[in-house]
Amino acid sequence: MEYKDRFFLGKNTEGDEPVLYDPSDLTTHAVVVGMTGSGKTGLCIDMLEEAALNRYPALMIDPKGDITNALLHFPELLPSDFQPWINADEARREGKTLPQAAEETADLWRNGLQKWGIDGERIARLNEEVQFTIFTPGSNAGVPVSILSSLKAPKLDMTSDSEIIREKISGTVIAILGLVGMTDIDPVKSKEHILLSNIFEHAWSQGKDLDLSELILQTQNPPFDKLGVFDLDSFIPSKERDDLAFTLNNILASPSFKSWISGVPLDIEAMLWDASGRPRHSIFYIAHLTDEERMFFVTLLYSAVESWMRSQKGTTSLRAIMYFDEIFGYLPPVANPPSKVLMLRMLKQGRAFGVSQVLVTQNPVDLDYKGLSNTGTWFIGKLQTERDKDRLIDGLLGVTSGAIDKKTFDRLISSLDKRQFLLHNVHEKAPLVFGTRWAMNYLAGPMTRNQIPALNALVGIESDITSGKLPERQVDHVRTAAKAAAIGTSSRMKTPAGVAEFFLPVDLSVSSAVSKASQQIPQEAEYQGVMYKPVLVAQAQVRYLNNKYGLDTLQTVSELIMDPDKNGLIRWENYLVKSFDTGSLDPEPARESTFAPLEAPLNDSRYVKGLETDFVDWVYQTRRLELFHHTPTGKYSQPGVSRAEFMNALSGQLEDALDDEVEKIKATYKTRVDAIQKKIKAEQRELSQDEQELKQRKMEELGTHAENILGFVTGSRSKRRVSTSLTKRRMTSNAKADVDESLEVLEELETELAGLAEEMNAEIEALEKDWQDQEKHLESIAVTPYKKDIHIELFGIAWRPYHILKLKDQVIELGAYYKETA
Repeated sequence: MEYKDRFFLGKNTEGDEPVLYDPSDLTTHAVVVGMTGSGKTGLCIDMLEEAALNRYPALMIDPKGDITNALLHFPELLPSDFQPWINADEARREGKTLPQAAEETADLWRNGLQKWGIDGERIARLNEEVQFTIFTPGSNAGVPVSILSSLKAPKLDMTSDSEIIREKISGTVIAILGLVGMTDIDPVKSKEHILLSNIFEHAWSQGKDLDLSELILQTQNPPFDKLGVFDLDSFIPSKERDDLAFTLNNILASPSFKSWISGVPLDIEAMLWDASGRPRHSIFYIAHLTDEERMFFVTLLYSAVESWMRSQKGTTSLRAIMYFDEIFGYLPPVANPPSKVLMLRMLKQGRAFGVSQVLVTQNPVDLDYKGLSNTGTWFIGKLQTERDKDRLIDGLLGVTSGAIDKKTFDRLISSLDKRQFLLHNVHEKAPLVFGTRWAMNYLAGPMTRNQIPALNALVGIESDITSGKLPERQVDHVRTAAKAAAIGTSSRMKTPAGVAEFFLPVDLSVSSAVSKASQQIPQEAEYQGVMYKPVLVAQAQVRYLNNKYGLDTLQTVSELIMDPDKNGLIRWENYLVKSFDTGSLDPEPARESTFAPLEAPLNDSRYVKGLETDFVDWVYQTRRLELFHHTPTGKYSQPGVSRAEFMNALSGQLEDALDDEVEKIKATYKTRVDAIQKKIKAEQRELSQDEQELKQRKMEELGTHAENILGFVTGSRSKRRVSTSLTKRRMTSNAKADVDESLEVLEELETELAGLAEEMNAEIEALEKDWQDQEKHLESIAVTPYKKDIHIELFGIAWRPYHILKLKDQVIELGAYYKETA
């Protein structure tokens, strides 16, 4: 069971699907949080195991002794393998002998691994793929580490690399001052920091190394008279310099400090890869140190890693992992210990160099969540208290700018059981709850300093190295075979003038190469060594820039051609591979290797240079990005987004846009509706007046009629009275006509208003119906690069390594470098 380029961490608790974590996501760093007993150590050991199997180097800070368990892998799972690491007191309390406890533990591990489909071969690969070493700064229990290399002048140019050098100086000075109790230091305000930094810069700018003795003497009598515009004594008086010198001297005078200046140098490159290019997993065991000594070493280590990192070329791939098993006190929210500024800087800058930080804690309250805003992955396990959970969720809300759902996270975290974790990954669409797989290493618990020599011996490492050289271990027994009959020649042919030369790394062990080749290799086959063959490699960074489309993206095009056509015709589309990490290319071939001849056409300078021109032309003519444009909203998709994904992403905006269009329609009709309603109100007022007048006229007509009747009875009827009666009658009729006219007008206006409402609703309905099929409004756009935006990163002859085995007269070639096709 293998998952190429993925970390197998466990299974989804709902669908029972394997959880496969993309290691490239670690470039945005990771945080693991969980209480004691949550299964946090098991998850982290799983992650480090997967890193080893995928040949990612790692530096691991181990303040408690748990991560030393990464060396307890036993492919045969024999009880005798486990017995030396069984807790004798625990076995005694359970009424068991050590052999009984060992047998039960072996059965437990064997059964647990079988359930997860993990066999002994996969366990054995841990030792094949990486070299494990436990370092013990301040002690010779493991491989001791000398801090003197941190005081040596770096092999960098003070003019062009001044920023890197000054950051290393600052980190070194912060570490030294932290060792004497000066922990909360502001490099800009601290006189002590400024003084020591200037001493370092003065020496290093002249290529001179410093040691502690010289640093102490120069603290009393610095090799300069001014700091800034002030003379030295005005800035920091002689008495203060003497006090600082005496404090530093106390460190040097301490007998226990001698162990800090013997051992291997703090050489980050050598602690990540051995001389043959094999990755290392270097564990820095610091459980035996005082709090001040731990802070001192952690700060020095981070400073050394930062200096090494800044000297590397940038990369988008994962280059190395820096794992910190308990960061309590090193990255607090308020205080500023010496470690904090370096950790924060690496969180911000590490991604650009492919250097990941994996930070672990059981105390979510004491974390600088603002500083962790660059963290892309969170593994959250069972927590101790509601306060821990609330603080973590509040911190995550701040880190993600409210992008997480608080209620969902609260519910998911509250439901977690032992060995279950909530995975929040900014590179994935939604959080995931999963159960961790069974660890291949035996989780024996924290190891003591006395157990370190035996642990190193398990992986073939000699502790207490006094030679000053990092220990080496041969991974495959076949590597020790005689190489007298190696195929090829020991001297490689020169590449043509003006053609670049590269060395692809040996990233597969012999057993892994056999597995990749799906070959059965007889046991009697003798290993002959590594032989390099010439191939053609090409890699271009293509920038696509278009302001109209909001497009500014890079695409890498990579090629690996084994046997180029001698006539110069290459179908580049047939040789596409995953991009090369230029930082992982070897600067020189593996030791004692041989070389195949460099033959035509690769030995022809004109031919190779012509191919480079042809490669650029091919990229220019064929590498198109497809975008989608949604005409109603004017939105453009991003590269690599499908039609369906783009429409899904637009759904929310389309709903808003539809609402806007509906509001526009309503606004248009509102003007007409308002005008009609204004007429209705005016007509209603006129009707009221007409009705009042009609009523008045009827009363007047009735009064006149009564007068006429009375006159007729009394005999006093006159022509004038009859005329008045007729006038009143006519006026009543006119008033009634006005009322009837107003009623007719009102009815017409109400009808017109109802018609407008129907017309508006019909228009909105038609719009909504048309809006349902938005994909018809999508148009496909092909974006091509400008030639000036095609940048060649790699082009030339690369030497590809092969493991060579010999069986009688048969030569077996096994690829020692693996590259996936694109």
